[in-house]
Amino acid sequence: MPEDTRKKQLLELFTTITSKTKIVEPMKKIHGTLRDREAIEREIALIMREILDQGHFKTKLSPRQLAKLVAAYYDGKNDTEIARALGDEKLSKTVARARVRLKLFRDLDFKMPFDRYGMEALLESGKTMKEVSEELDVSPSTLREYRHVIEQEADTTLDPYLERIRDVMEDRDLSEQMTRGVANDGLSEAIDIAEAIDMSEL
Repeated sequence: MPEDTRKKQLLELFTTITSKTKIVEPMKKIHGTLRDREAIEREIALIMREILDQGHFKTKLSPRQLAKLVAAYYDGKNDTEIARALGDEKLSKTVARARVRLKLFRDLDFKMPFDRYGMEALLESGKTMKEVSEELDVSPSTLREYRHVIEQEADTTLDPYLERIRDVMEDRDLSEQMTRGVANDGLSEAIDIAEAIDMSEL
């Protein structure tokens, strides 16, 4: 069979398959009932606005930027990548502080070059940050970052909001899994038929 004819035949075959009711209808149902990424981010942004309006959280990032931060964190992006996605790589430190405030921790946040509980004891001893940082041999800014992580880990103020955000993200993961499943079913059928054509030509 000439190559052009074969390509045309396969194109017609795939068009026919993907227009079948049993494939198209479930896809329409899924896209009609499960939220896309934009809708997910809008919902998270509304929760973020509640948090900001209540005065629980101070940041230069907008509710929508915070929503994008959350989505990017769940996608496995690091702070620099998240800042870049927000349009300014210089926001990486702002992103890191906001991420920690939202309890979106990374293992690296707790990898301190000294004993954590020793640091806490020193901070509670009445010594200044400069004195503690000198004793631990780290810069005051680094010490403040570690203190911020520990404080936010213990702070339960945002927990009700964060639970709502986790529910939204779990819905997103479920939506993506279901959509991929339906798409794969249609693709698998198309591949099976294409392979059957190949076998018939042997």
